[in-house]
Amino acid sequence: MKCDPNLYRATPPSLAVKPRLIRQLFVPPLIVLLMIGLGYVGYRVSEHYGIRTLSENGERQLELHARTVESEISKYTYLPSLLELESSVSALLKEPDAEHRQTVNDYLEGLNRRSRSRAIYVLDTTGRVLATSNWRDADSYLGEDLSFRAYFQDAVRGLPGRFYGIGSTSGEPGYYLAHGLEEHGKIIGVAVIKVRLEALEERWQRARLEAFVSDENGIIILSSDPARRLKSVRPLTPEIKERLARSLQYYWWPLNELQPLARERLAEGVETLTFPANTELAKDGDSVSYLAQTRRLSDTPWHFTLLTPLQDLRREAANQGILVAVAFALVAFLLIAWNERRKVIATRLAAREALQEANSQLERRIAERTADLRASNERLKDQIRERRQAEETLRHAQDELVQAGKLAAIGQMSTSIAHELNQPLAALRTLSGNTVRFLERGELDTASTNLRTINDLIDRMGRITASLRAFARRGDDKGESSLGKAIDAALQVLGSRVETLHLEVHRDFDDVQLAIDQTRLEQILVNLIGNALDAMQSQPLPELWLEGDFVEGKYRLRVRDNGHGIEPAARKHLFEPFFTTKPGEQGLGLGLTLSASLAAAASGHLGVEHPGSGGTAFVLTLPRVPPAKAEPI
Repeated sequence: MKCDPNLYRATPPSLAVKPRLIRQLFVPPLIVLLMIGLGYVGYRVSEHYGIRTLSENGERQLELHARTVESEISKYTYLPSLLELESSVSALLKEPDAEHRQTVNDYLEGLNRRSRSRAIYVLDTTGRVLATSNWRDADSYLGEDLSFRAYFQDAVRGLPGRFYGIGSTSGEPGYYLAHGLEEHGKIIGVAVIKVRLEALEERWQRARLEAFVSDENGIIILSSDPARRLKSVRPLTPEIKERLARSLQYYWWPLNELQPLARERLAEGVETLTFPANTELAKDGDSVSYLAQTRRLSDTPWHFTLLTPLQDLRREAANQGILVAVAFALVAFLLIAWNERRKVIATRLAAREALQEANSQLERRIAERTADLRASNERLKDQIRERRQAEETLRHAQDELVQAGKLAAIGQMSTSIAHELNQPLAALRTLSGNTVRFLERGELDTASTNLRTINDLIDRMGRITASLRAFARRGDDKGESSLGKAIDAALQVLGSRVETLHLEVHRDFDDVQLAIDQTRLEQILVNLIGNALDAMQSQPLPELWLEGDFVEGKYRLRVRDNGHGIEPAARKHLFEPFFTTKPGEQGLGLGLTLSASLAAAASGHLGVEHPGSGGTAFVLTLPRVPPAKAEPI
């Protein structure tokens, strides 16, 4: 299939920039917003239909379990009226003596055992218990005054007494059914049966059913979750709380309100409840949401509420929302890909034309650029050659400069050296003349002593000249040196000045092997110690400290004096060539520059410190020779 080039011709660059920029800026956020919006709509729709389905299923469950509760309650309603047929009960109410009481106690005990109720007891019209099924127990109701109970007050008036409360004697919750006992149309007493409904809660728990029953006061009296029991499902006014406290229906229970985090009414008796995560009703640290369906229980003012968890439903709704968002993102991606492919086809057709036109221009430019590159290559070779020559010249000049610094130092020391040599020469002249006379006189011992002294003076002159020759010779770029020997050699070269100043030298360093030529290390130390001697010329008690320590694989030597120090204005120029603080022609200003250069060439560093106590400290840091490779110098 052939494409028409005019159909896919690209837009000129000047016109295509703005629409492309607008698409890149606004299309991705728009797609993300649509994904979020459609995902939320999908979530809400799925949740709505899920709740409706859950509600329909819950209605059947609600009816089933509500009838179960009604059946459990109604099976005990006949028992209180059954006592009207028992003659011993009527006889007790007429004559409440011990014999009749024991007879009724035994009867009630057997009836309670057969009916599986909690307790059955008979009260007179004043509310006092005359006989009870638990007469054998320590917490028996016998003789208790229960006239304050609402079920007694209803039954003594001829009304059916239905009451759920916590026993004031035993403290056990139970459901009380009361019936007025009549004789000849007159109420002569009240029969009460107390039953426990915990079996319902146990069945709910075994079936993993979330449900509760609330009484006429809105207090939860039965619950599958014990944490909800005796909590209020609606706010209690102070008047209601006072009335309930007087009746002791719930004993002294606090009756806190069961407050949901969120509540949404869906229909009559149907709502959604969300409990907060910081209550005992929360599970696994999350909020809990339920579909609550409520139905009134027949023949009682109670309500049965079925709670259906919404976590699974909402998780499924979230999955549906994610699927909708992903589906939209996939469709949007396919549309964008199709649009980009259409643009690519158009771009390729336009590029083919531009390529043909550019090929001819490219060939011409290649020829021109090739000639330019060839000429540039030749110029680059010339520059490389010149740089190498300049580096060689610079290296040679540096070596010459180092040698010049040595000779300058030797020149400065020439006076001291001449003085050192003149003293032995004068002594030699005197000793040689005396030795001739002693030989003529035959004093051979004295002549021998003079000759040995002459020999020592000649050795001393030899050491002076040897140290000067070693200091003056050129050093190598590579090498190893002994710090102790270098310091001794430097002090030997500067021996006359040290003796003249009466210098006290403090040694605190290790004789380590350093990765630098021995001669170059000696020259650095001569420069540093010589500068220290110059700075202490006017010091009455000159002192020099040579202190060393190890720092990260290197060795650091501090050459510190107690001289006059360096002026702040001169400190930043210390390592500049030809800068000196010495008066007249005493220095060339190259000593520290050369020393820093020699230290840097050996991968070291030369710095300066200005102690607060006075003086100057030069810090020389040089790499160590590993102990396994160190060789004696």
